[in-house]
Amino acid sequence: MVRKIFSGARIFDGQRFHDDKALIVSDGRVEAIATASELPDGEHTRFEGGVLSAGFIDAQVNGGGGRMLNDEPSAASMYMIADGHRPYGTTALLPTLITDTADATEAAIEAAKEAVKTNRGVSGLHLEGPHLAPARKGAHLAELMRPVEGKDVTAFIAAKEAIGTLLVTMAAEQVTSKQVRELSEAGVTISIGHSDCSSEVAEARFDAGARGVTHLFNAMSQLGHRAPGLVGAAIDHPSVWCGIIADGHHVDPKALRTALRAKRGEGRLFFVTDAMSLVGSEQDSFTLNGRTVRRERGGFCSKLVLSDGTLAGSDVDMASTIRYGVTYLELPLAEALRMATLYPARFLRLEDHGHLSPGARADLVHLTDALEVTRTFISGEAA
Repeated sequence: MVRKIFSGARIFDGQRFHDDKALIVSDGRVEAIATASELPDGEHTRFEGGVLSAGFIDAQVNGGGGRMLNDEPSAASMYMIADGHRPYGTTALLPTLITDTADATEAAIEAAKEAVKTNRGVSGLHLEGPHLAPARKGAHLAELMRPVEGKDVTAFIAAKEAIGTLLVTMAAEQVTSKQVRELSEAGVTISIGHSDCSSEVAEARFDAGARGVTHLFNAMSQLGHRAPGLVGAAIDHPSVWCGIIADGHHVDPKALRTALRAKRGEGRLFFVTDAMSLVGSEQDSFTLNGRTVRRERGGFCSKLVLSDGTLAGSDVDMASTIRYGVTYLELPLAEALRMATLYPARFLRLEDHGHLSPGARADLVHLTDALEVTRTFISGEAA
């Protein structure tokens, strides 16, 4: 057995930093964090300062590297998307299919079954639709949206059994609490999103087992002082996890800072990119369901819009969200890192991801002191 040793950087294990220590990896998994006097023989990688962390985990990635999953829902597309995000520190992601036809959904499920068998950064599948609310459609096609039926429940359960990790975003008004309970008990992760529901309806779905909320604040009923909406219910419910898009366009930083302070319980806010194909690409436009989405440069990062100005996903990468969190959300670096590693891993129940405890996968990212990615590793191998 050849051990790999990583030293020269502060090591963040998911909970705290270790200074003047080294990470020992064997068979693709973390063996220990040790002092120099305790190091065994092995292949040595030395960094010149910076931070070594578990690799980033992104639960919502529509595209990257010039490819949208909707364009071609295949394993090859999933690998291309994962490759496009890896230079920005993401070592595990869920390719995300936005609202599309039944054939496209079936193809994405079949592709994910193949892609998760490899060690190329695809950890499951996220289906964002078609069970969304037309009133909160965002950039999705309302004509393809519909309520959850019995056959959908059966299909999702079968897909989860084959893929391992299946996340499905649904509007609370398009699914019953009974359906949520059946899906959740079978291990399907249900996230409420693109919904105009009341806080009471949202709470009923959460109590039935819905585990998260998709891109908090965006495409959902807002927080009012007498009608808290989905936003209020998500922040108040102790078990609910909330993905956030921290790109300077989707949500004002004051709202995100308020939500971070207010969120109670085990559920936390965590970063997602909601990235489109332009991340990792020099292109300035792409086609989404027959409509042109263009890149508008400026601000913290570029934004992506339809012809009517509607935001259509993001142009942000995960490393940038961490820098945004530290700079604009006033997060300690440890918490910003947790929001890209430990928290999404817990939300998705990826128990051996998102931390550097003994036995965890040695998916790693090295960042400079300026939080720029220099190298990534999957199972201890340079990626």
